[in-house]
Amino acid sequence: MTSVPGVGGRGYGRAVMPPRVDPPPPAVPSGAEPFRGLDATVVDFWRYAAGDLRSNTLRGVLAEWLVARALGVLAPMPDWHDHDVLTPAGVRVEVKASAFLQSWAQAERTRVVFTGLRRRTWVPVAGRSREATFNADVDVLCLQAAQEHDAYDPLDVGQWEFHVLDRATVVGRGQGSLGLATVRTLAAPVGYDALAAAVEAAAGRGVPG
Repeated sequence: MTSVPGVGGRGYGRAVMPPRVDPPPPAVPSGAEPFRGLDATVVDFWRYAAGDLRSNTLRGVLAEWLVARALGVLAPMPDWHDHDVLTPAGVRVEVKASAFLQSWAQAERTRVVFTGLRRRTWVPVAGRSREATFNADVDVLCLQAAQEHDAYDPLDVGQWEFHVLDRATVVGRGQGSLGLATVRTLAAPVGYDALAAAVEAAAGRGVPG
C-alpha cells in the first residue's frame, strides 16, 4: 500500500492508496486454442466478432492494421493510447477511416467526414485530460473508396485512398473534424505502396511554431 501525506480531512494523517494493478503483456493466440468447457476455438470467436470487415468498427481496425503494416509495426497500441501507431522512429500516427458504403441499407452513399482529430486523452491512474488536444505527429485519413457493393472488396488495398497530413496542417486548421472535400485539398491520396514514404515525409515537415 502507498501512503500519501496531506490527503483527506484537514490535511492531517496519511491516505492509503491501493497498489497499482499492472497487467502482463498479452499472450497473442494463434487461433487454434480451444476454449475450456466449450466446443470452440479462438478462430470461431474471431469469425463471430470480425466476420464483416465492412462494419464501421472493424473498418477502423482494418485501416489501423493496414497503416501499421505499411510502417513495419506488428503490435497494436493499447486501446486507451492517444495515438494509434508508433513507428520504429518514434513517430506518433493517428489513423481515421471512412467509406461511401456501409454494411446496412442506405438511402444514399455516406457523406465522408473524418472526426476525432482533436480529443481528450486518457492515461492510467491520472485519468482523462481536461482539454481536447491534437496528439499525433501525422494523421492518416483512410477512405475505402468503392462506390458499388458488387465491387467492394475489403481485402483489396487498391480500393483505399490514404491521405497523409502533417501535424502543422492539422493543428493549423484547428478543427476536430474534416470533410472529404477539404481533406482532398490538403493532401492528395497516395496508394498503399507509397504510404510509408508519405508518413515519413509528413513527419519530417515538423510542427507548427
